[in-house]
Amino acid sequence: MSKLIRREFVMACLGASCLHALGNTERRPIRFAMTPAFLHDQHALLAEWRVYLEARLKRPVEFIQRDRYRDTMDLLQQQKVEFAWICDYPYVMLKNEVRLLSVAVNNDKPTYRSYLIVPTRDTQTRSVLDLKGSVFAYADPYSNTGYLVPRFEIKSSGADPATFFKRTFFTWSHRKVIDAVAAGLVQGATVDSYVWDSLSKVRPDITAKTRIAWKSEEYGFPPMVAHSDVPEADFKRMQDILLGMANEPQGRALLKRLNLDGFITGTPKLYDRVAEMMRLFGEP
Repeated sequence: MSKLIRREFVMACLGASCLHALGNTERRPIRFAMTPAFLHDQHALLAEWRVYLEARLKRPVEFIQRDRYRDTMDLLQQQKVEFAWICDYPYVMLKNEVRLLSVAVNNDKPTYRSYLIVPTRDTQTRSVLDLKGSVFAYADPYSNTGYLVPRFEIKSSGADPATFFKRTFFTWSHRKVIDAVAAGLVQGATVDSYVWDSLSKVRPDITAKTRIAWKSEEYGFPPMVAHSDVPEADFKRMQDILLGMANEPQGRALLKRLNLDGFITGTPKLYDRVAEMMRLFGEP
């Protein structure tokens, strides 16, 4: 083989290798982490959403679900996922490591609340302060509505959240918080309003065993975020697809099943109030 032919052969192989590598990059899955606050046990819906995203991104999508908020935060910090739907509490904690991708709109607002729920037989409780000395369930130590809010209310009253209740425990999901109250295992708990409202539409037999005794002020809806190192092109493509869901039939059908109106770009200022409450506890 002459030097010229050999050189052309090598160049052709290198070119093919580069194209192959580029193709592999384009086919590398987009990894999207989900906390247990959302889509808990709704595997069929999650599978449909994955297919929807793949068709528009032209790339495989992998949804990764974890049982605890801290696990999802770790996935982001270790760059094992590109995107995640997280609670507003973790978002404030990770604000220097992630970018706000989009915010869901629910009942025409990009906000939600914390509901204090009690068993229906309890007709007297009007605030968490009425439950002093009771057994109380928390959702997750990194949950705003299921942990930060009730502790903030207690501490703001001058009491100590660490000794206020007779006993507390974590359920590790808002759905399980509702189940614990409905079953009478606890005297009260606070829960994500979106989760309670969504569950009331599909399992009213469960939520009917609970009573909403108090509603908090509004907070920015738990955001979708991207790790700060995600390429701009990937960030923009994912954001455009989410924002466009409400504009076409298949997207609207998925949103309806998600009990959402759509997504907006949002702003970090939506989470200023959560940051204020965290500062009362010396965070972040």
